[in-house]
Amino acid sequence: MATMTPIQELRHSAAHVLAAAVLRLFPDAKLDIGPATDGGFYYDFDLDHKFTAEDLAKIEEEMKKIAKENQKFECFEVSREEAAKLIAETPALAEFKPGRLADIPEGEKITFYRNGEFLDLCAGPHVRYTSQIKAVKLLSVAGAYHRGNEKNKQLQRIYGVVFPSKAELDEYLHKLEEAKKRDHRRIGREQKLFAVDDTVGQGLVLWTPNGSVIRQELQTFIGDELFRQGYSQVFTPHIGNLNLFRTSGHFPYYRESQFTPIIEQEQIDALAAEGKTCADLAGMLAEGALDGFLLKPMNCPFHVKLYASQPHSYRDLPVRYAEFGTVYRWEQSGELNGLTRVRGFTQDDGHIFCTEDQIHQEVCSCLELVKIILTTLGMDDYSVRVGLRDPESSKYIGKDENWEKAEAACRAAAATLGVPVTEEKGEAAFYGPKIDFVVKDALGRGWQLGTVQVDFNLPERFGLTYAGTDNEPHRPVMIHRAPFGSLERFVGILIEHYAGAFPAWLAPEQVRLIPITERQHEYCLNAAKELKKAGFRVECDIRKESMGAKIKDARNMRVPFMAVVGDREMQENTFSIRSRREDQLGAMDLATFVKKLRNDVENKL
Repeated sequence: MATMTPIQELRHSAAHVLAAAVLRLFPDAKLDIGPATDGGFYYDFDLDHKFTAEDLAKIEEEMKKIAKENQKFECFEVSREEAAKLIAETPALAEFKPGRLADIPEGEKITFYRNGEFLDLCAGPHVRYTSQIKAVKLLSVAGAYHRGNEKNKQLQRIYGVVFPSKAELDEYLHKLEEAKKRDHRRIGREQKLFAVDDTVGQGLVLWTPNGSVIRQELQTFIGDELFRQGYSQVFTPHIGNLNLFRTSGHFPYYRESQFTPIIEQEQIDALAAEGKTCADLAGMLAEGALDGFLLKPMNCPFHVKLYASQPHSYRDLPVRYAEFGTVYRWEQSGELNGLTRVRGFTQDDGHIFCTEDQIHQEVCSCLELVKIILTTLGMDDYSVRVGLRDPESSKYIGKDENWEKAEAACRAAAATLGVPVTEEKGEAAFYGPKIDFVVKDALGRGWQLGTVQVDFNLPERFGLTYAGTDNEPHRPVMIHRAPFGSLERFVGILIEHYAGAFPAWLAPEQVRLIPITERQHEYCLNAAKELKKAGFRVECDIRKESMGAKIKDARNMRVPFMAVVGDREMQENTFSIRSRREDQLGAMDLATFVKKLRNDVENKL
């Protein structure tokens, strides 16, 4: 039996009640899996009928009926043979549950849970009675491939939430509505920040001029901080030799999330002439018998090679490289989501090569960089998670002693932050432990953003050295860090955090000049030129619209400053300034307004 918190037990139980309700209304449905999630629960169904919004309402009502029936959740243990027989005899379970049964290791207990007429293969636990499910809401239905593999059958996944009380559910639904208003995809369209076009490719982002401003300002901001911390800017290719990633371990460790390797046409032709099939080519790639190139999934191996391109002594260390490097991951199409889940993204990647004695200081400096970024952006409600190795897993490389040193270094550095720290076994990268920042946005949602990792293994795999004080070769330690994580995901989260109302220094449009009549057009156009010369992003609204309509449009676009000009302002050589942050600021001449703007921008207000 798995260990769950009370809310997880409630969610898991609600998933069973959901499946029971679906079978009452749609007896032909086939069941796959229905776990609790961090935010609620879901169940995957195979059914020819496509669930509609009306269906969800009916299913939800049936769930409430089942709850009122006060059915008891009963657990019983069976042998593997009995389980197979029970599954075969239950039509709803017969298609997918045999595979789930096969997933249970030999010797592990096999259990079913029953509530009323409903039966499911399940490790539990559950609440005692269905009546404990008091406040439930079905949210949506989406396609989901069986076992997350797009080569498998696509099922229908119904998502829901459940809470101990109606008040908690109502609060959640209120936040959900607010989240819809803040949805970065909607705001992205409204403010023309980015585009995704299927003819370009799913999960590949087109940054518009407006979105590019935000991206560039973030790059400039962190670039200034990196310069102060002694980083050197580097640039690396978008593809690399497959053997590079074999040596690093990214191929095959990340093979499932990588694009197919690129094989030279001459090789393909030669192998085809030998009668080799696609399966043969895949096997040769896996065995290392075939060379090629790979769209880079990580920047790390390139930075390793940069370090190795010249000799180093202890006097050089630490060596710090920084790159805004675009990487590529093969995400399932059903998991793609605006900016937050994409196939091509740019990491604010950095790698430090240092001595063991320098680890603590360098990791703490990396953590301080993340703190500066989050605090500046008003995202200072965060916790820290230390991802550790699972000693029983085979996915990790390297010596135990190096892992112990790396994990101790992560623990020690995380402890200096003065924020809640949790440890998660099994969440380390395959080459080393990591420190992740989990940030709460304006709605209290948690997002994993900045990360810092300590790595003894890649320097060893690539044979990196530096000359020590004894003039003998020594192995450096490698620290990976990405304060943003990826610019795409970070901007997506930032859009929702600010609800599109970016501070003046980030806003694509910082000032909008609004003349009341045509008489003020020239005055406003000349002012716009001066403001642009001063380095500000300005638009002048000279459309034949009412002032009210122009002001409404500027507000909808969340422009930080509006400068309204009528006859009186033109006569007095002033502007009537409205600040989104501070409301009415009154009349200002251009010099005073420029000073105000510069103060807000420079202080990141």
